[in-house]
Parts: sequence; structure tokens; C-alpha cells
Amino acid sequence: MTEIIAILNQKGGCGKTTTAVNLAAALALLDRKILVIDMDPQGNATTGLGIEKNEQDKTIYTVLSGDNIFEESIVETDIKNLDIVPSNISLSGAEIELSKTIGPHSILKESMDGVSNIYDYIFIDVPPSLGLLTLNSIVAADSVIIPIQAEFYALEGMADLIEAMELVKNRLNSPSPIKGILLTLYDSRTRLGRDVYHNVKEYFGSSEKIFETTIPRNVKLAEAPSHGKPCIIYDDECSGTEAYIKLADEIIKLEGVEENK
Repeated sequence: MTEIIAILNQKGGCGKTTTAVNLAAALALLDRKILVIDMDPQGNATTGLGIEKNEQDKTIYTVLSGDNIFEESIVETDIKNLDIVPSNISLSGAEIELSKTIGPHSILKESMDGVSNIYDYIFIDVPPSLGLLTLNSIVAADSVIIPIQAEFYALEGMADLIEAMELVKNRLNSPSPIKGILLTLYDSRTRLGRDVYHNVKEYFGSSEKIFETTIPRNVKLAEAPSHGKPCIIYDDECSGTEAYIKLADEIIKLEGVEENK
């Protein structure tokens, strides 16, 4: 059964797209069938998977605007088992258009009915905001992964994010539990890194899962998107690749745990 996971944090620079692209690629190489939905008008997940975003006539924007059905916007990548629904700058006007429709928060979810059993995981790369594109992503998702960067202001705005998720749960009757908190740009050798890790654990307490895997600050992770490749393809031996393979293994282990609940 497909699990739809939103990669979510309204703060920019915390590794949302890096996580969406590299976790998707790692799971695809572990024989899971994966779809990435690029919900960010910047289209970074699209280019990070080797798709020329400005050459796409059918994107997530044309799905949300009703110009074509969801399945028609799915594009195969060069990685076996990994597809993407691309995005580009045209998506930037979608929030105004969506606000004029009936039920604007659930358009993405309704459009995805036809692919509910094709994929093992669908990852939604969510824009750094709390607007309608983000709310559509939360409503469509079964769960949420929150990347948090190991920096001084890591938890700034987290209360607003949790409040938005509660709003979706209570007012729109669409709960999306937190699947895990992922610490990114992490260096355990620094006091700042250790302090942020402690603060994250203290903030969420025992109520939310913090992934055992942490994502290091790694130059190969930063270089790979400019080559249109996930890091696991660009450099299969670097620390960034090793971290995302470990995270993919952790996600797979959760499959059995969640099935037995």
C-alpha cells in the first residue's frame, strides 16, 4: 500500500529537497517503486533528478489547475523505479488560483486517486512556506518528515508548523502524523551540533520519533544537484550517500513496525 510522505519545514535551507531527492533515490535502488512530487515553484527537486524543468508542458501546476490529470504529468527519471511530477516557476501563481476554487486545500489529494497503488512511497517536496501549496501537501500526505538543520535558529517557527498541521487535522479532518524528525547539516564534533540535537530531543520529547540517522554537512550533497543527479548516483561512497542509504534502511524497518500496530 502506498505511503505518501510530505517533506516539510517552512524554513528554507534545512535540506527538504536534498532529503526528498536522495531518500527517494536510495529507496528506489532498494527496489521500492518511488514517486517524487515537486510542489516547490523553484523546481529544485525536478532539476536534481535530471529533468529540465522549463521544457515540461505537463507539471504539478497543470494538474492543480485542471489542465491534465495527475498521471499525465508523471515523468520517468534515469533511475530505475523513480519517477517525478515536475515543477517550474509557473507554480508560483497557483496559490492565488487555488484560493478561488471550492475546497482549495484538497485538490492535490483528489488528483492523486489514480496512482494510489502504483508506488510504494510518494514523497512531496514542500515549499518553504505555510501557504496553500503546503496545506495541499499536508492534506494529501499520510505522514510527514521534518528536516531540521543543526544551526542556532533550528527550532524557530516550529510552533507555527505544528499549529498548521493541527489545523489540517482538526478543521480539515486529515491527520498527517510526524513520521520522523531528521537532523541535517549535522556535525557531532561541534558543540553547536550537539546542543541542537539536545534541543530538538527536548522540544519534541518522547512524543515524536527522531531518526537515528543524521545527515552530515557534505560537499558532495551540495554538488550533486548541479549535475542533475542524486548524491547516491553522483558519488556512491561519500558520507552524504551513506547517510541517506542508512535513512532508507530505517524507513524500510518502520514498514513492519507500522503494519503491526
